[in-house]
Amino acid sequence: MNIISKLSNGWTLSVNSLKVLKENKRLIIFPVLSGISMILIIGSFLVAVLSSAGWEIDNIGEEGTAVNYVIGFLFYLVNYFIVVFFNTALIQCTGDYFNGEEPSVKKGLRFSLSRIGAIFTWSLFAATIGFGLRILQENLGWLGRIITGIIGIVWSIATFFVVPVIAYENLGPLQAFKRSAALMKEKWGESLGSTFSFGLLRLLAFFVICLPLFFLGLIIHPLLGIASGVLGVFLVMAIISSAQTIFISAVYHDLQGDPVKNFNEKFAENLFSSK
Repeated sequence: MNIISKLSNGWTLSVNSLKVLKENKRLIIFPVLSGISMILIIGSFLVAVLSSAGWEIDNIGEEGTAVNYVIGFLFYLVNYFIVVFFNTALIQCTGDYFNGEEPSVKKGLRFSLSRIGAIFTWSLFAATIGFGLRILQENLGWLGRIITGIIGIVWSIATFFVVPVIAYENLGPLQAFKRSAALMKEKWGESLGSTFSFGLLRLLAFFVICLPLFFLGLIIHPLLGIASGVLGVFLVMAIISSAQTIFISAVYHDLQGDPVKNFNEKFAENLFSSK
């Protein structure tokens, strides 16, 4: 299969992922819960940062202190943990859907709890890498930004399938990283196509949904306009995030030889054909 076909399949799979979400609207609850959790966590960390700075905003900019490093690392750790936890629950629900079962939010959350150890160790590993790159960027200036930018791109590609690997293979962090990278080699074209597709859909949704909500609210009151715009962005991000996870789950299950019969049977055979 040539690159054009792979990119085209990536687009079609992305659209089909949105169709799956349309049939199972309850699945959007996972990125919504993740987003709400992150808002609460950010709020608590802001309080911690202000407290460590003596409640003086001017002191927050002081870099390199041990307290700032500890708080920064913990923020990375909690952030990764929350995202992976709820994505693991969503992966389980999509797996049930592909098998012809009824997805259950409760079952998805229960499954994530059963993988809590693997989720935590991966989050610790990813937070260490992410925070290490942040420190490198801060201390090497423009060169650090270039280096961390390149590493960041490679990291995003290599960890594309890490959530289903953690969910179903229960591997350690380094083994999960290697396994995800190996899977990415097999479906890199479709994955690249999906990244472009979801990026385009996100941009279109911003103009079609978020901006109109902002201006409609603005007619009544500026604060309502801002609130409506933020709500629109939050909704779009939740929908796209859910669809991306559904895409990852579908491709992973196909690579494992698992049935994906409810993932648009009309196209599945062609989309998941061999090279």
